Amino acid sequence: MARILIGVTGGISAYKAVELVRLAIRAGHSVRVVQTPASLNFVGKATFEGITGAPVLVDEFEPDPARGAFPGDPAPDHAAISHLELVRRADVYAIVPASANTIAKLAHGLADNLLTSAALASTAPLVVAPAMNDRMYEHAATRQNLDTLAARGARIVPPGVGELASRGEFGVGRLAEPPELLAAIEAAIGGAGFAPRSLDGLRVLVSAGGTREPIDAVRYVGNRSSGRMGFALADEAARRGAEVTVIAANVSLPRTDGIEYVDVETAAQLEQAARTAFPGTDVLLMAAAVADFRPAAPEERKISKSGRDGLTVELEPTTDVLAALAAERRPGQTIIGFAAETGEGAVERAQGKLERKGVDAIVLNDVSRPGIGFDTPENEVSIVTRAGTHEVPKAPKAEVARAIIEVVEQLHAEEVKTS
Repeated sequence: MARILIGVTGGISAYKAVELVRLAIRAGHSVRVVQTPASLNFVGKATFEGITGAPVLVDEFEPDPARGAFPGDPAPDHAAISHLELVRRADVYAIVPASANTIAKLAHGLADNLLTSAALASTAPLVVAPAMNDRMYEHAATRQNLDTLAARGARIVPPGVGELASRGEFGVGRLAEPPELLAAIEAAIGGAGFAPRSLDGLRVLVSAGGTREPIDAVRYVGNRSSGRMGFALADEAARRGAEVTVIAANVSLPRTDGIEYVDVETAAQLEQAARTAFPGTDVLLMAAAVADFRPAAPEERKISKSGRDGLTVELEPTTDVLAALAAERRPGQTIIGFAAETGEGAVERAQGKLERKGVDAIVLNDVSRPGIGFDTPENEVSIVTRAGTHEVPKAPKAEVARAIIEVVEQLHAEEVKTS
């Protein structure tokens, strides 16, 4: 994968750089870190060294035990100048977080510490992730400095809006979240013509969200699925180079540039959209919660409550879209189903679905457990395949998506090999 050089400046959000480094390494990248002296007040060198397995540099005149090499690289046979050798080998240089002071230095070409000297010496793509108080971020000088960097080709990762470091303060200036930062770094590498990614050339179809089956003009039978897991899977597949289409059933989440979205409401609409896209698909990730039943005779108008002691709604089964598509699969296609279960025996039921529906894996999560599953930022799943069950512990859905896609890559490689 890539050699990523990360520069860490002083600020409370430096703790997010630790998570960014961890995510980058889990994604297969090799990472080195340089820090400003001020950043040591928030995160020490030992933290980054423990995660990267490489020395962290702070001072320009500090010798580098690795001689500028990234983890996995052979070290040069001479004591290279640290900032020159590091940036020569780096595929991308990301400054996370970037303080107002460092942004000003970068914009004006100052090089008074290792981090800024490295920036001047670097010809790799530059990613800058601002983080600071909202008044500092919105100051005309900071805005102009960021515009200057952007005009020179730097990729600016905008800060978010939320709680700031000072107690009780809220506004723009909060460092972007680590998955967003990693996506920006990888996009910068891709834009520079970096090596092929693991899903380059593959077409991935993802269903997300939950269908709604009308009872009348205003009421429906539905479920609590938000689409977060499906959207995370789509983002991860796109990040790895796939051409991604998402069939989104009643999802109101932000959408990612470069991914095609098809909006649907009902199970029948989802089935039609899936049947249209499936023949040209290499991988299907059926993450949507598709209704098993729908009202048999929905009313065109709103049913009035007046004069009624109750309401009986007769339900009829919907098409098992996953099984129907699996029955039409061509050689080389990989199909992954998702199952929300509750209580004991969930894995056994997932194994039964795996065989009954004719798919390659079932991703199982127990939605009865608090804090995971429907409309939550975290999940915990079991990936059930014919070779066994892979447990993915509780984590943000972006991380769970990475674990699922890694299994998908293995399954697809096996499917292609045997087809």
